[in-house]
Amino acid sequence: MTASALTRPRPRPRGASRKAKTWSARVAWFVLVWVAAIAFFLPVLWMILTAFKPETAAYSYPPKWTFSPTLSEFRSVFSRGIAPFLENSLFATLVSTLLVLVLALPAAYALSIKPVGKWRDSLFFFISTKMLPIVAAIVPIYIVARDVHLLDNVYALVLLYAAMNLPIAVWMLRSFMLEVPGEVLEAARIDGANLFRELTRVIAPIIMPGIAASALICIIFAWNEFFFAVNLTSTVAATMPVFLVGFITSEGLFWAQLSAAATVASVPIIIIGWIAQKQLVRGLSMGALK
Repeated sequence: MTASALTRPRPRPRGASRKAKTWSARVAWFVLVWVAAIAFFLPVLWMILTAFKPETAAYSYPPKWTFSPTLSEFRSVFSRGIAPFLENSLFATLVSTLLVLVLALPAAYALSIKPVGKWRDSLFFFISTKMLPIVAAIVPIYIVARDVHLLDNVYALVLLYAAMNLPIAVWMLRSFMLEVPGEVLEAARIDGANLFRELTRVIAPIIMPGIAASALICIIFAWNEFFFAVNLTSTVAATMPVFLVGFITSEGLFWAQLSAAATVASVPIIIIGWIAQKQLVRGLSMGALK
């Protein structure tokens, strides 16, 4: 063997180069995901930090990351009477979500496991209701609510939030019900299960992650809804979004108090999401796999 052959570099195995490329791609994706997560979370972190600042520090420019935290802005928020707004939001959100699930489960059953005639038209009708701008329907809705004495009434928000979230829940629950094995349903029918028992004892436990995911999305949409609340309520049935708007006055915008109120308004959704996080992750992945 010649000296040049001994000094010639050996070619790297193909498998090693592929592993190196795969590892570098994973590291790149890992870094990208963390950068995106930090970018999305930064406004939330800034809101929480501003909530613990005095009003003068909240207006400082350039912004200060170091400050003496205080709870004075939270005391100001609660002194303005935030409790009734929280109660109205919780009642309208939870009751409307429960109503949506009661109506969406049989509707999704009729559109998936035992499809009704022209079920595609029914599905399109459900989703087409989301294409109508809310501002185009607010005048007739306001007139109807006035004539039936539901202005500034929390039950009007319950009905509107249920109608707003029902199409989304039907579409989501239908995708989850399509994953239910037909053999399980046949076994339940052989054992004498009627429609109600089949829906509540067999299907509901199987798609519980999907139900949790649908419920959480409905809760988020109802909790954040502003347009109906600001136009159909005034004092008695006003919700948290209406309360937050109260910090925008002719004197200016109270950044610290608004951040404190927004932080308080975010706590219930964070708690609900934390409780249902396992079911939520399973539900969001369940309907996406075939």
